[in-house]
Amino acid sequence: MREWLITNGIGGFAASTDKGGMNTRRYHGLLIAALQPPHLRTMLLSKVDESIEINGKKYQLFTNDSNGTLSNGYKYQKDFQKEIVPIYNYAVDGVRIQKTISMIYGKNAVVVVYKIANKKATTKLQLTPLVNFRDFHSDNQSLEFDYDQDVREDRTQIIYKNGYRLNLYVSNSKFIKHDNDMFYHMHYKVEEERGFTAIENHMIPGTFEVNVKPNADVTITFVAGLESGKFGTDFEQIHKIDGIKVISEEVNRVKDLIKESKLLKEKNVHEQVNALYLEGSENSVYDEHDEVYKELVRKYIIASDNFIVKRESNQLYSIIAGYPWFLDWGRDAFIAFEGLLLISKRYDVAKEVLLNFANAIQEGIIPNGFDEYTDNPLYNSVDASLLFINAVQKYLDYTGDYKFVINELYKYMKDIIDHYADGTDFSGNNIYLDKNDYLLVSGTPYIQNTWMDAKVDGRVITPRNGKAVEINALWYNALRIMEDIVKKDWKKPISISKLEYGFLAKKCKENFVKKFYNDDKKCLYDVIVVDEQGERPDDKVRPNQLFALSLRYPILDLDQDEAKNVFITVTNKLLNKFGLKTLAEDEKGYIPVYKGGPVERDESYHQGITWPWLLGLYYDALKNLIEANDELTRQELTRSLIQFRTNVANTFINEMLNGNTVDNICEIYDSENAKNGKGCFAQAWSVSEVFRIIFGK
Repeated sequence: MREWLITNGIGGFAASTDKGGMNTRRYHGLLIAALQPPHLRTMLLSKVDESIEINGKKYQLFTNDSNGTLSNGYKYQKDFQKEIVPIYNYAVDGVRIQKTISMIYGKNAVVVVYKIANKKATTKLQLTPLVNFRDFHSDNQSLEFDYDQDVREDRTQIIYKNGYRLNLYVSNSKFIKHDNDMFYHMHYKVEEERGFTAIENHMIPGTFEVNVKPNADVTITFVAGLESGKFGTDFEQIHKIDGIKVISEEVNRVKDLIKESKLLKEKNVHEQVNALYLEGSENSVYDEHDEVYKELVRKYIIASDNFIVKRESNQLYSIIAGYPWFLDWGRDAFIAFEGLLLISKRYDVAKEVLLNFANAIQEGIIPNGFDEYTDNPLYNSVDASLLFINAVQKYLDYTGDYKFVINELYKYMKDIIDHYADGTDFSGNNIYLDKNDYLLVSGTPYIQNTWMDAKVDGRVITPRNGKAVEINALWYNALRIMEDIVKKDWKKPISISKLEYGFLAKKCKENFVKKFYNDDKKCLYDVIVVDEQGERPDDKVRPNQLFALSLRYPILDLDQDEAKNVFITVTNKLLNKFGLKTLAEDEKGYIPVYKGGPVERDESYHQGITWPWLLGLYYDALKNLIEANDELTRQELTRSLIQFRTNVANTFINEMLNGNTVDNICEIYDSENAKNGKGCFAQAWSVSEVFRIIFGK
């Protein structure tokens, strides 16, 4: 059983499984609406249960898990496909039914289009919506629902007591109202596995009936949408929504994104991809190289577009970190920035993403995210600000738009450097520059602000307070980027000496190798712990050290033994087909499998589980090493790079075709006997980094 996802560009989404549309998560549904885009996501329409009556005999097409019983509508399903939108095909007693689902882009609304090819039979299609209204992170076990209905011939409006209204409409139908009707005990298998409540009740407002004449081919549109407002539908005009037109517009929107990316015309990228399959042709998923490339571009554009949303609060674009549960996160957005936005040439969107986070800066700290319920910025991050500066450099690489950077972003970049150098304890981050060695310190034993931030009941799972290896690599990189920017010959002088950035960078680099290189394990310490007892190194082998090799300005000299040893150690101890382990197998506390309830899962999250996004760091490190070394070493490393990219392509194209999520990539994988992705079933930085590697960017 596989999952699928479609989105509406404002934080709302629809998701389910390919097995008869059976929901296995609390997050599965046909309309999860963002009431204040992109946050306050709310489950409104769980699903539509279809039945078809042929010559007086009724067949149930729906599939649900309830009270230990699995309804068997999936037995009539002939296939499932999803290119841009999900399509289910059924055949019952000679009657063919095709069901296609699409969100209305920019609206809290969804359409389901049914195409019925009837035989010489009297046929009736019955559509029963299962409706709710609850926070998408929860479940609803109410035994009754208090709501009103405004019923018309072919539509009904659900009037919730909180003032919201949900419109339901089916073309050429008759709506039959139900009173006090409920669907009890829908079972969510995945939630049970995750240690959460796995039972939910839904309300059934009624059933739409559509009569189909013998030998007729008919198209029926079902629409569900919030009432009115900027992102809603109009109950009085809902009959004007043509499902076929909605689907066509969505298909054309995606085609336009593909065209605007110009990827189909980029000969060098095309050749990069074809070279992978020529090199690894025995294991490649496809045979025809041109078709491989076209299919890859399509998959890339669709998957990356899922994460791009418009914020209503400031009318700027942002990036959702992962579905189904994350909102937009700064750290994730900047890591995914190049792969999602720059490769696809969505430069205007990229500018807005940078401004979205920059405008919320406080005391040099870019927000790591926004609260789902209040939309308030969350500042528990030391790396988001430094990754922001790195993303700005990426933007410049692709666009050369220094005017935008100087006029709109430089003040924020300078603010970051100034506050980090002078020290900022905003939101308890405890960030300061140690003037003894010019290395950056952050966090406390109770405040974790790197990406390895899991906590259980206030207990830090992966303590990394002090001088974290990737934070100092990012700090050095940010200083060098700033130094480059102020070297430009600007008409308007920039109020800082380029010597200041250069001095700080130089002093940081001088002390980095002395403090961080672990000669015993031939790698870098993960963190130099700083507390009341002084300093002590944490020698656990983790992937964070790759930041020292992978950035525009690596803090390690890449032609030196230390850098080569770091790369070899990471390769031997952490690299696998799905990504890099977060902890080496021979380290104390290593947990290779992500399973169990919330506590057990959080305890393993960064303690050995594999993350695909880390492949991007490995890829950049390998490219940097090739550039920095002698000809013989370059040749050897280039062969390794081609093989690495081929393995990544084969692994993740197979994942998109056969893995957990149709045409998307999960957040994490087990490090032993990995069969399916876990965590978020669609993760922005996973998609970004995998396709960046495949496209050779």
